[in-house]
Amino acid sequence: MQYGNIIKQKQYEKIIYLLRRDTVTFVSRIFLLVVLAGVGYGLYFLLKLLFPALFINNISFAILILLGSVYALSIWLFFYTAFVNYFLDIWIVTNDRIIDIRQQGLFARTVAELDLFRVQDVTSECHGLFATIFDFGNVYIQTAGEKERFTFFNVPEPHKIREAIIQLADEDRKFHGSQPT
Repeated sequence: MQYGNIIKQKQYEKIIYLLRRDTVTFVSRIFLLVVLAGVGYGLYFLLKLLFPALFINNISFAILILLGSVYALSIWLFFYTAFVNYFLDIWIVTNDRIIDIRQQGLFARTVAELDLFRVQDVTSECHGLFATIFDFGNVYIQTAGEKERFTFFNVPEPHKIREAIIQLADEDRKFHGSQPT
C-alpha cells in the first residue's frame, strides 16, 4: 500500500514502524461471525423441524427467505465494517513524527500527526491473560500539543514500541535542539 498520498513523506523521513492492531484481536470478530451464522442456520433447521407448514406456503416461505437474507446481510455488514476499521486503523512511526490514521466507520477517516521532539511521555500497557500471552497492548504518547494523547490500540509488542519511540524522540530532540514543549 502506498502511504505517500496520505502522509506526504519528507525526503529524509524513514518509516520505522507501520502498526496495526494485533491479528489476535480480530479473531474474536471472526468467532462472533461464525456463531451468528450458526445461529441463523440453527434457526432455519429448527423452524423446518417444528413448523414445516411455513415452508409449504408461498407467502410465508418468501417472508422467511427475506428475513433470512436480511439477517445474513446484516452479519456480513457487521463483519465488513469491523474488518475495515481493523485494517485501516494505522499508526506510522517515522524518524521525524508519528502519524495516527483512524478509520471511523466506513466513510470517515481522521489523520493526526505529532512531531517526535514534542513527545513528553510514552506509556505501554498489557492487560489480561490473552494480551500477556500474545504480547499485545496499548501505547500512550503524551504531548503538550493540541491533541494531548495519542493511543495505539492493541498493537503487538507494546513495550518494545514504547522504548523505540522514546529513543526516536530523544534523537529528534537533539536534531531540533529543543526540549519538549
